[in-house]
Amino acid sequence: MSHPSRAQAYELLVEYTASAALRGHAVAVAAAMKAYAEKWGENAALWEITGLLHDFDYERFPQFPDHPYKGHEILTQQGYPDEVRTAILGHVPATGVARTSRMAKALFACDELCGFIVACAMVRPNKMNDLTSSSVIKKMKDKAFARGVSREDIRLGAEELEVPLAEHIDFVIGAVRGVAAEIGL
Repeated sequence: MSHPSRAQAYELLVEYTASAALRGHAVAVAAAMKAYAEKWGENAALWEITGLLHDFDYERFPQFPDHPYKGHEILTQQGYPDEVRTAILGHVPATGVARTSRMAKALFACDELCGFIVACAMVRPNKMNDLTSSSVIKKMKDKAFARGVSREDIRLGAEELEVPLAEHIDFVIGAVRGVAAEIGL
């Protein structure tokens, strides 16, 4: 399988992930990844499936090192490209897998941020419609809000991408807006 389709990747996500919230997170990250790929002239389909599958194994194997290594094994057996599997390993800092490709850096940069953006939108009357980087950055300072999201990973991700934090946040907000209805926002 040199070029798996989005439909095949989504089918695999659904097979392993019952949680609507985790599926929504995958769709949000996939949208951000696809948007960055399109912006930079990369393979948008490949980047999108990488975002879609980055946590597909998490519900069944939530503990490190099972996540992400069990997923890596499954993706290897199904013939997913090495660059997809390596990016997915690299999105979990504990693996020690270097994020050397632009795709791997983007996945790391979009993962935590997508989760935080969705959390921010959930508490707003207009959800995603009027969400801005300034409101996200303000919420990042509130340690009690979405405390499971690493603010340091969000900052580091933007730094690795070499994109200013506010610009990165606004770009990802725009991408997630495109799938807001699909993910319940």
